[in-house]
Amino acid sequence: MTDSKELVLQIAKVLDEKKAIDIKAIKTEEVTVVSDYFVIASGTSNTHTKSLADEVEYEIKQRLGIDPEHIEGRATGWILLDYGYVIVHIFEKESREYYNLERLWADASLVDLSDVITED
Repeated sequence: MTDSKELVLQIAKVLDEKKAIDIKAIKTEEVTVVSDYFVIASGTSNTHTKSLADEVEYEIKQRLGIDPEHIEGRATGWILLDYGYVIVHIFEKESREYYNLERLWADASLVDLSDVITED
C-alpha cells in the first residue's frame, strides 16, 4: 500500500515529465474529509490537458499499481482523477484561473515539490 504523500510525489513527477505548468500540491487533510491531498496542474491546450491525465493514469498504474477510483471531465477544461486520498485536478489555463482552487483551499498548506519537479 502506497502512502498518500508518496502518491502525490509520483503524480507530480509524472506531470513534470509531461511538461505540465504550475504544478502544486495542497495538503487538505486538516481542512476537509474529502481527501488528504490535491494535486493541481495546468496544460497548454485541451489536447495537452487530456494527455497529462492519460499519462498520470498510465504511469501511476505502471509505477505503483494504482488505478484512479473515478475520472471526470475528459471532455471539459478540467479533468479530475480521484485516487481516494489524493485528487488530481488538471486544468486548461482559463478554467484554472476561473475556479482558482488554490484560493478556495488557502487554509490548506502547500507541499514542497522541489525534490520532484524541475524549475522552468
